Amino acid sequence: MNKDEIIKKITQKREFSLLPPKDIEMAFAQFDKEKYSDEEKVKLTRDFLRKAFSGFSGKKMLLFKEKSAEEVLNKHLSTRERYPHYKEIYERLLKNLPAKISIVDMGAGTNGFSYSFFNDTGKEVDYLGIEAIGQFVDLGNAYFDNNKINGKMVHLSLFELEKVKQEIRSMPKPRIIFLFKVIDSLEKFERDYTKKLLNEIVPLADRIVISLATESWVRRKKFYANRKWLTDFIKENWNFSDDFEVHGERYLVFSK
Repeated sequence: MNKDEIIKKITQKREFSLLPPKDIEMAFAQFDKEKYSDEEKVKLTRDFLRKAFSGFSGKKMLLFKEKSAEEVLNKHLSTRERYPHYKEIYERLLKNLPAKISIVDMGAGTNGFSYSFFNDTGKEVDYLGIEAIGQFVDLGNAYFDNNKINGKMVHLSLFELEKVKQEIRSMPKPRIIFLFKVIDSLEKFERDYTKKLLNEIVPLADRIVISLATESWVRRKKFYANRKWLTDFIKENWNFSDDFEVHGERYLVFSK
């Protein structure tokens, strides 16, 4: 099989059918080597994508169009652990900001279903979720439409940097950018891409929030990947305003 045929076969599985071509091509490139057979290339690329896009760990989510926000947030592994603490987290992340703000949620997954917690902080929020998994984009937009929420999801790879910046610029100021548990996935695709991304998007925002997992999702086992390279990079270039941990998730808050 040639490259196009292999990539087509990779995307024949439903879970990969709505990923951006850019992400699939970048994943495939890591295994497009003579030592692998065509079948191995397909398998290895799919395995890589499952690990990089951990949202696939909750495949039932793709069938949840009729579920409530609470049900969705409690079913998805990433938002389930955050759910009891959303109000506390958002109050801390959004403190000292104007009453009306824009939030750009990069690698949003199902986090848009937490929109009601923004209201609990007293903020009026224009919400934009940027997400590579097309099924989550459809799920989020259906939720926003059905509940008349001022939010939208766009289907876009975070590696399509110019398009990402265009979407950020489309949102009213002040802008707050969330990058919740996406840094490790970005680095799987391209080492040091996080630095490149931050250099481009920090000037467009009034506040950036990065979250990092400090416990495994399933076994709740603590691990000690402190990402010193990331905190050092932020400190060297921007202004840290907060650094805290809530239930297995560390939040880094900084600005230009």
